[in-house]
Amino acid sequence: MKPPMAEQNHTLVTEFILEGLSDQAETKAALFILFLLIYIITLLGNTGIIVVIRADPRLHTSMYFFLGSLSVVDICFSSVIAPRMLVNFLWEKKTISFAGCMGQAFFYIVFVTTECFLLAAMAYDRYVAICNPLLYPSVMTWRLCTWLVVGSYLGGVLNSILQTTFIARLPFCSSNVINHFFCDVPPLLALSCASTYVSEMILFSLAGVIELSTISTILVSYLFISFAILRIRSAAGRQKAFSTCASHLTAVTLLYGTTIFMYLRPSSSYSLNTDKVVSVFYTVVIPMLNPLIYSLRNQEVKEALRKTAGRVTVKR
Repeated sequence: MKPPMAEQNHTLVTEFILEGLSDQAETKAALFILFLLIYIITLLGNTGIIVVIRADPRLHTSMYFFLGSLSVVDICFSSVIAPRMLVNFLWEKKTISFAGCMGQAFFYIVFVTTECFLLAAMAYDRYVAICNPLLYPSVMTWRLCTWLVVGSYLGGVLNSILQTTFIARLPFCSSNVINHFFCDVPPLLALSCASTYVSEMILFSLAGVIELSTISTILVSYLFISFAILRIRSAAGRQKAFSTCASHLTAVTLLYGTTIFMYLRPSSSYSLNTDKVVSVFYTVVIPMLNPLIYSLRNQEVKEALRKTAGRVTVKR
């Protein structure tokens, strides 16, 4: 991907400088250790979820198929951001090429969009399981589940192609310092030396359609789920039904709360310093928290983890 042509009286930007989270040596050392631990926990936690789901036949259902797919996305999502951020804590030179920056933005948008679609698919899966339990095996077939996951990735790729195409065509011909720790959309728009109004409207519309469509699917699904749970007579039955949804609701709240704050507000209210702190949460912390949320709140996953750990201990 080549940088766009700039006007002749401007110097063409061929690389960017990522300011990162801190310039102080002591702070950078502490942050490096902190985020390295978070990244390691993210990789181990999500890989553990995938291994447990594949190893335990009781978890070979559509619900856990989606959970395993979410763990794969979280590994990829975190790996797009964390390694580069960790390197910048160690190196004084924090430059990234134009192509590298666009590439990071591309894959970041792919995986965050895919995660939104996957969470919507998981909400629909819970709706069918609780509201139509007798039809669940015939509705949520492996074919449908596979297409929902593939469609989530295709939606992420299509959205990313559109967004990064508009960003890459903007002229960057003045400052090349990005006030962020990765190549995100708002700080890149802030660096353009041309009007970004049209690009902002298009990008805002794309983000709005995806956010509203996926969150509407989730809200409608849980509206019907709530009615179904209220009709369950036994307290134990209601508790079991609610427990299957609690982890997913927690993950949805964390991701959508931060992304709506980040992208669905007018550009006049942006504060890049504030956005950096929020970005740390949903790009680095949430992928670490998701496996913990699903393993701690889900009895079947906890039992599968204990069973897998027991097998490993016996082999040793």
